Amino acid sequence: MIFLIRHGEAAAGWGDHPDPGLSPLGLKQAEAAAAHLAMLGAQFAVTSPMQRCRETAGAFELRSALTARVEPLVSEIETPAGAGDRVSWLRGLMAGTWAEAGPRFQSWRSDMAQAVAALPDGTAVFSHFVAINALAGFLEGDDRVTVFRPGHCSITRLERRGGSLRVAEYGSEAATRVL
Repeated sequence: MIFLIRHGEAAAGWGDHPDPGLSPLGLKQAEAAAAHLAMLGAQFAVTSPMQRCRETAGAFELRSALTARVEPLVSEIETPAGAGDRVSWLRGLMAGTWAEAGPRFQSWRSDMAQAVAALPDGTAVFSHFVAINALAGFLEGDDRVTVFRPGHCSITRLERRGGSLRVAEYGSEAATRVL
């Protein structure tokens, strides 16, 4: 089993700060997720380099006495140069498909799926809304950018079936908005 964890609630919105840490609620969410991951038997950790993911992984690191490996491939999707307002671009992206997003983002999605598939079972992957959707959709053959709406610190479980990763269980959902 591989676990995909969306970061806890950020201290600032996408339009307010390029790389915010966690809010006080986000820190509590991270502690709850760490306890749940320990109960599920997570033994390894990989995290996006973004601060909110590093802080979410930090709670698991403390509980498990391990260090998460920083993996840029599970980071937040990059805003293309010249896109202007990230929030408007992201809203449009999330309403569409990966085919519409183009080859650059299809490649990002595929590379991320290959990297996650190479991880050992028992790995907790601390990542982001769009990245988790990209992985889940890729593994399930769904081209939509938004397959589901993982809540903060939700845990999506992946399992190996016939040599391939598949979604075993989607994490809890929330009404995430792009602000």
